[in-house]
Amino acid sequence: MKEQQPITKTRYREILPELSKSLDEKNVFALPRVMKVTVNVGIGKFQKEQARVDEILAALTDITGQKPVLTKARKAIAGFKIREGLEVGARVTLRGRRMWQFLDRFLYATLPRTRDFQGIPVSSVDASGNCNIGLREHMIFPEIVPEKVQTIFGLQVTVTTTAKDRKSGLELFRKLGFPFRTDEA
Repeated sequence: MKEQQPITKTRYREILPELSKSLDEKNVFALPRVMKVTVNVGIGKFQKEQARVDEILAALTDITGQKPVLTKARKAIAGFKIREGLEVGARVTLRGRRMWQFLDRFLYATLPRTRDFQGIPVSSVDASGNCNIGLREHMIFPEIVPEKVQTIFGLQVTVTTTAKDRKSGLELFRKLGFPFRTDEA
């Protein structure tokens, strides 16, 4: 039995001719494509409570289907009580099949569950054509059981593309079905 392709990946293959026409690029390999998705969580305020850190790492594993890597502080900041080398975050980088599956769940199950969601701001696409989306709480993911959650944390999802500029990145995301706000330009 053949496994079903993720919707977003199928859609990407379908939009290639449209994308080629709208960006005026004949070479298919020069068109922007999604390279990776990175999910970041800051755990700085929970440093001293190992049980909470473990819960955050377990939730991140449930959300992404991949074990997170702890990130360390690059430099000391006395005001935040951070020393160089202290573990201050967790990160998961998704590529290939897991990336497309995560994007499917994120676009079609998670974002619609966000309270008062009016769309992703167009300003979340940077000058390099990558999209950065911040979420205030992780409980909107369908993999999380709200009754078992003791620590609510926010996270950042970054979709990295091969786009050369903001315009081509935005065009790629729109054609892929990212729900951008309609009231913005």
